[in-house]
Amino acid sequence: MKLKVLAPVAVVAMAILATGCANTIRGVGQDTANTVNATQGAGKRVSNAAAN
Repeated sequence: MKLKVLAPVAVVAMAILATGCANTIRGVGQDTANTVNATQGAGKRVSNAAAN
């Protein structure tokens, strides 16, 4: 009897936790992309400063 009640609750809890992980992974990807863009921008500014 307890298993019939506990199993659906466990499935819902796992789904909620998985959703939280997906949001975290997406955020890490965005942070990485922002870091790459900032690094490229800094490289271009240094290159332009050296050329002038």
